[in-house]
Amino acid sequence: MSTALIRLEHVTVTYSGQNVLDNIELTVEPGQIVTLIGPNGAGKTTLVKAVLGLLKPTSGSVWRKPKLRVGYMPQKLHVDPTLPLSVLRFLRLVPGVDRDQALDALKEVGAEKVIDSPVQSVSGGEMQRVLLARALLRKPELLVLDEPVQGVDVAGQSELYALITRLRDRHGCGVLMVSHDLHLVMSTTDQVVCLNRHVCCSGHPEQVSGDPAFVELFGKNAQSLAIYHHHHDHAHDLHGSVVNEGATPAPAHVHGEGCKHG
Repeated sequence: MSTALIRLEHVTVTYSGQNVLDNIELTVEPGQIVTLIGPNGAGKTTLVKAVLGLLKPTSGSVWRKPKLRVGYMPQKLHVDPTLPLSVLRFLRLVPGVDRDQALDALKEVGAEKVIDSPVQSVSGGEMQRVLLARALLRKPELLVLDEPVQGVDVAGQSELYALITRLRDRHGCGVLMVSHDLHLVMSTTDQVVCLNRHVCCSGHPEQVSGDPAFVELFGKNAQSLAIYHHHHDHAHDLHGSVVNEGATPAPAHVHGEGCKHG
């Protein structure tokens, strides 16, 4: 019997006679982090919409575990500067959430200090954590994260990816993530799906980084991606400043040349 949270089979989405997605196969299991990578226009956002049930495929099927609880983190959120909306009020837009629950979720993502701040005043890193807290308030079995480190500096990106891994470990949820950050995300994911309207290649990061389809899509520099472990003797706060010297070693990182989208 399948333990999958979601399963896409032969999913094709057509706009104006052109396939935006072509014959996509994708499965996310509990506790698994699956990352979608690919150039702009590859169909990543369309695929997320299909997973969330916001878009019906032209052909193929999207199966979801019955009564599946999904927490969704959008790529970014625009809030009108004149709208009086605090972080707390924003989180309480989730039905049934009170201040204590909102505070607990913010503590879990390391952003409790901004609970009473206007959403317009928080930094990019803080806002991404607030959006992650909002997703967690739904007690998700599946987290869907669209470019979760959008607008965050490099130090903050590494911390956010580490946080996502800790949340997966703590809650046992599946994670479907969209990312461009090959050099960071390849060490924090269980399966990479390389998308360019169809699945070019998929598998464990070490397998995918050596696949000819991956190299063709991201350029020859992608071959220089190499996974190796190194340890930090410190951590960073939401703004990227160094804190907690002697902190727990960081997870494995991937370093290499920047990818070429084309």
